Amino acid sequence: MQDLLKIIDDAMPTLSKGQKRIANFIREHYDKAAYMTAAQLGEEADVSESTVVRFALELGFDGYPALQHMVQETVRMRLTSLQRIEVTNKRFGTTSVLDAVLTSDAEKIKYTLDHIDRAAFDRAVEAILGARTIYIIGVRSSSALAEFLNYYLSYMFENVRLIRTTSGSEIFEQLLRMDERDVMLAVSFPRYSSRIVNAVEYASQTGAKVVSVTDSENSPIAKGAHAVLTARSDMASFVDSLVAPLSIINALLAAVTRKKQDELAATLTKLEDVWDTFHVYDKSENGHGENASHE
Repeated sequence: MQDLLKIIDDAMPTLSKGQKRIANFIREHYDKAAYMTAAQLGEEADVSESTVVRFALELGFDGYPALQHMVQETVRMRLTSLQRIEVTNKRFGTTSVLDAVLTSDAEKIKYTLDHIDRAAFDRAVEAILGARTIYIIGVRSSSALAEFLNYYLSYMFENVRLIRTTSGSEIFEQLLRMDERDVMLAVSFPRYSSRIVNAVEYASQTGAKVVSVTDSENSPIAKGAHAVLTARSDMASFVDSLVAPLSIINALLAAVTRKKQDELAATLTKLEDVWDTFHVYDKSENGHGENASHE
């Protein structure tokens, strides 16, 4: 919010009267402004939609959507869980929650695909393949994504370590042997946990390559990272939507699998024999015959 306020304050002397009304509305009601269209924001500030668009350009944004995205990120980082519920209830209105959430998730995946740094993605894949040890860390809601990464990378590599984050001191004890031969896969989205920020800073100091899966280049876990993979995320009630980050992780796994295909085939063939021997999966006519990828 401080960054947004500074941008607005710096621009104030050059803004028209109408644009100043927009600025003041955003400052005082950013939680409402976050999900307003340009037309709706103009109506609240008693200006035209085109004035709102010019206001965004005056602040240095490419257009109103870029300004709106920054306001939305401000909302996500500042609001309490209860306030998030109130904001999303107003945002969805009387629309079907199922329709609203799934449509929003689809839009976030499309946005992520259009904006992701493909060179950074390739660097991330090569860093994983070349690492002595792969450290994986995710805190709070992002821990589910870290677990997912750990589950599948452990099939491909012997050198995978999922960092347990029950306390700050335990994190550093688990990273004690990290050096420039290693890679850390860090996953974090607003509101960022100080534990993962500190862990990423430590990893960077050791010389390890950091691959950050996060929401923007301005994320605190993006600083100094070897590769930053940005995914659009948003609020769905007090819950964070992590559909787009999961898609990036799926793509990482698929790319690494392709590079390790021959070696992985031998491992999975051996595993299939073990699973058959010990009846790990249901092979009856009524069973679904699930394999490891669906466990």
